[in-house]
Amino acid sequence: MDCCHRTKERSAEEMTALIHRLNRIEGQVRGLRRMVEENAYCPDILTQTAAANAALQAFGQQLLETHIRTCVAQDLAAGNAQTIDELMDTLRKFMK
Repeated sequence: MDCCHRTKERSAEEMTALIHRLNRIEGQVRGLRRMVEENAYCPDILTQTAAANAALQAFGQQLLETHIRTCVAQDLAAGNAQTIDELMDTLRKFMK
């Protein structure tokens, strides 16, 4: 599996898992919108916001783990040490 740093071929299993998570997150965000439109109580909306944030964070963690195990590992094995700089930049963005 070649990463190329701009595109990545994903297995059908990986693609399905990522899309499934995104669909759930999308549903949570639509639910938040509905709660606002229906004038739901602020703490209830905030609780659901926290759940949506946690789901998005879990998506990012899954994607990051896969990236490290595939793209980063392959680049390091091929002697491409600058992939460490890219990973560190990505981690800085992810951890904000």
